[in-house]
Amino acid sequence: MIIAIDGPAASGKGTLGKRLADHFGLAHLDTGLLYRAVARALIDQGTPLTDRDAATLAATRLDAAHLDESRLRGAEMGEAASVISAYQPVRDALLAFQRQFAAQAPGAVLDGRDIGTVVCPHADVKLFITASPEERARRRHNELLKRGENNAFETILADIRRRDERDISRATAPLRAADDAITLDTTHLDADASFEAALKLVLTKIR
Repeated sequence: MIIAIDGPAASGKGTLGKRLADHFGLAHLDTGLLYRAVARALIDQGTPLTDRDAATLAATRLDAAHLDESRLRGAEMGEAASVISAYQPVRDALLAFQRQFAAQAPGAVLDGRDIGTVVCPHADVKLFITASPEERARRRHNELLKRGENNAFETILADIRRRDERDISRATAPLRAADDAITLDTTHLDADASFEAALKLVLTKIR
C-alpha cells in the first residue's frame, strides 16, 4: 500500500505521514528532506543556490544515511530547499530514489509537494493536507522555539507565504492537489485530531 501525502509548508503532513506509517507498519519518507539535503550540500560548499548544475550533481550524490540531521529541519534549509526544488534536473535525479522507496514491501508513506501528482500517481491513497498561512506560521514558530531558534512570527509568516507562491507558481511540478486526492484542512485541528481524521480517510479508501 502506498499513501501519498502532499501539502504546503508546515501544514502538518510530515507528522501525519509518520503517524500513519507507524499505524500501518509502513516505511515513511519525508521527501522534503531530500531537497533540504541537496541545499545543505550547496551551502556547505559555498555554492550559490542558483547554480543548477551544482544542485543536480549534489542530488545524484545524495547520501540517504544523513537525512536525520536536525540542521535539515531548520528554517534556513526549508527556504533553501524551496529554491532548488524548482530545478527539473534536481527533481529528475531524486525521482528514482523516491519511487524505489515507495515500491518496497509492504508499502510506504511519502509526504511532499508532488507525491500524488508526479512521484506516485497510482498511490492507493492520496491526501492533500492544508491549513491557513497564519496557523502554519504559528506551528512553525513554536517548532523553531523548541529548537532554540527565536524567529519573529511575522518573518515566518512572510517566509511561508513566499514559499507558497514559489511552490504553487513554479513550472516544474507545482504544488497542487491530485485530481483524486482527498483534502484535509487542519487549521482547527491539533495533532491528534488531524491524525484521527486522516486515518478515517485512509480507511475509507482502502476498505
